[in-house]
Amino acid sequence: MADNDSVLAAARAWKGERLALATVVSTWGSAPRPRGSHMIVHEDGRFEGSVSGGCVETDILQTAAEVIAGAPATVKQYGVADPAAWEVGLPCGGEISVLVQPVSDRGFPAALFDAIDAARACGHYLDIDTDLATGRSGTGPGEFLNRYDPPRRLLIIGAVQIAQTLAGLARELGIATTIIDPRGRFLTPERFPGVTLDDRWPDEAVTALQPDPATAVVTLSHDPKIDDAALAAALRFRTGYVAALGSRKSHAARLERLAALGFSEADVARIEGPAGLAIGAIGPAEIALSIAAAMVKKFHAQA
Repeated sequence: MADNDSVLAAARAWKGERLALATVVSTWGSAPRPRGSHMIVHEDGRFEGSVSGGCVETDILQTAAEVIAGAPATVKQYGVADPAAWEVGLPCGGEISVLVQPVSDRGFPAALFDAIDAARACGHYLDIDTDLATGRSGTGPGEFLNRYDPPRRLLIIGAVQIAQTLAGLARELGIATTIIDPRGRFLTPERFPGVTLDDRWPDEAVTALQPDPATAVVTLSHDPKIDDAALAAALRFRTGYVAALGSRKSHAARLERLAALGFSEADVARIEGPAGLAIGAIGPAEIALSIAAAMVKKFHAQA
């Protein structure tokens, strides 16, 4: 699953203008960007996204300009076996193939961006197929299939210090974050600038937000009345990542309380506890980092 949120946002902002779309359609070895990664190019030279992390973008920009001017869609190949690859800067040992197509009916129809946005807004994914021979994309059969998943979300339960760092990390990762806490003194814009705040009781808030496989729910409050309610709500959905802060002893007691509410062993096994990767984290910032890493790992595992 490639992260194309910034490209989709640019496509919305540049709607109706002359554009080209570059897509990584195949990779070998240590390719710098995954299959499905996009880069969108405006006719005035502006661009968003990446197909190689900077290695071949200059060459792609030139090809995109030609496609916008009327040249047919084309598949460009870059690899260390090709001397030209060194010239454009792909010496990392990998190989990539990149399709460059116009954003038009003879390539990637602009209406497909609307279809992607509509599906993602409903928490659904959308598959787009492309015929590499013609460079045309649609929702029918094609040689290359790219999946557009719902945007990632993070619901943090408990407006505590760890949540402040975790919300910042999520923002840098492009993950929309909501802090849920019924305690008004904790949940303030001053402590969480630029973050969506929700003061409803956690089970009500989580249920209303309907977490899906692209959503993480992480409980941090250390108050069983708050955390347990959120976890119970999260387990009733296909929540992608569920985690709870606390010691192994407190987590065992938590699982017993949830089992008493009727949740099965398989249900409670979905909860990662203690939350986060085991990196020997000390202090709120490092704990937040471990949770962010575990969340991303889980998202990738189900892609």
